[in-house]
Amino acid sequence: MPDQTSTPAPPALSTELRLGNGIVLRNRLAKAATSEHLADRHGAPTAQLIEAYRRLAASGAGLLISGNVMVDGSSLEARRNVVIEDERHLTALRRWSAATDGTDTRFLLQLSHPGRQTMRGLSVAGRRQDVVAPSAVPLAVGGRMFRPPRALAEPEILDVVGRFATAARVAADAGFAGVELHAAHGYLISQFLSPLTNRRTDGWGGPLSNRMRFLLEIVRAVRAQTAESFLVAVKLNSADFQRGGFDADDARNVAVALEQEGVHIIELSGGTYENVSVVEARRASTTSREAYFLEYAEELSRTLTVPLMLSGGFRTRSGMTAALESGAVDIIGLARPIAHEPDFPRRILDGSTGTSLARPQRVGVKMVDDLLNSAWHQQQIARLGRGKPVRPNRKPAVALAIAMLTELRDGMSARFPLS
Repeated sequence: MPDQTSTPAPPALSTELRLGNGIVLRNRLAKAATSEHLADRHGAPTAQLIEAYRRLAASGAGLLISGNVMVDGSSLEARRNVVIEDERHLTALRRWSAATDGTDTRFLLQLSHPGRQTMRGLSVAGRRQDVVAPSAVPLAVGGRMFRPPRALAEPEILDVVGRFATAARVAADAGFAGVELHAAHGYLISQFLSPLTNRRTDGWGGPLSNRMRFLLEIVRAVRAQTAESFLVAVKLNSADFQRGGFDADDARNVAVALEQEGVHIIELSGGTYENVSVVEARRASTTSREAYFLEYAEELSRTLTVPLMLSGGFRTRSGMTAALESGAVDIIGLARPIAHEPDFPRRILDGSTGTSLARPQRVGVKMVDDLLNSAWHQQQIARLGRGKPVRPNRKPAVALAIAMLTELRDGMSARFPLS
């Protein structure tokens, strides 16, 4: 007779995961958010973006998370972001959500507002750019690439909260399984969480209980606008890695509050635009453990019961399995490995491969290399959207040239749009 007090076996990569709202993920692998920049100039998903996700839905991952979907067309993270402000793009959004038809993969839209990390001149066609933040604290990097932000007035804060809720409601109407709220990487929600960028003295700033209010109000508004079965995830920095900023203790307290609000998944990440070098150094220091930020997941897992997703650095089946079996994480996020090998999750699950072939793309200049890696992988997804295979052997110099030509083309189109 089996021992009734025995500990359950740790989950394998192929083990299903039942979330708090009843949704079941068929395995523990997720396609994490990637930069796509494949919307039209009005912010609608294009046929190319939809085709890319149709092919990504066949990757074998149980969960897909889109790249940044903006909630305000006057503030974009990058040119050609998808934007959801109302139902105007509902037909195209329904076609996008249908990319997973015929699979049991769950598809989430990552909702975001860049705040002060809005690059100069970026907005949807015909819209005046508006760069806002909790406080008028400009970015310390980028020079003239970023305009100094203005501080949001309280009615405007409430308007942004409503924008996230509206975007989530439209996503639900379009057939998506849920949304992920982007509260990491120095975007607007992350700016509210950090005392370095949130210097307000009203009820939205000061102690952490006030600084997290913006995020919690968005979670509440999203849940009020969507059904119980709609999946709500949050991407949260484990820390900003800036002196005096949002730290690991803050992250733990925010995560506990999110669990109490009924969030279904918390994805851990780290860093902002201002500290790429710090994050890269931390990544290098944890290479032996494979996954970035794993130590933070281990700490949080002792406090939380909500499923944790960890993205960044996973490259081997053994590393993924070890992270799961340790109890630190429940979902393994993969971004660059899937852009490099679109069938990588399926082959990891069936045992036909044990290691990703994805490698950093470098030309030897640190700031250029970070931009290059995003552009290189973005180009692979763009190829999928054109019905073509990826080009894993594309040289970094070629990728840089393509990125520059694409930016020139899109910039000219924005200034002189075709009728």
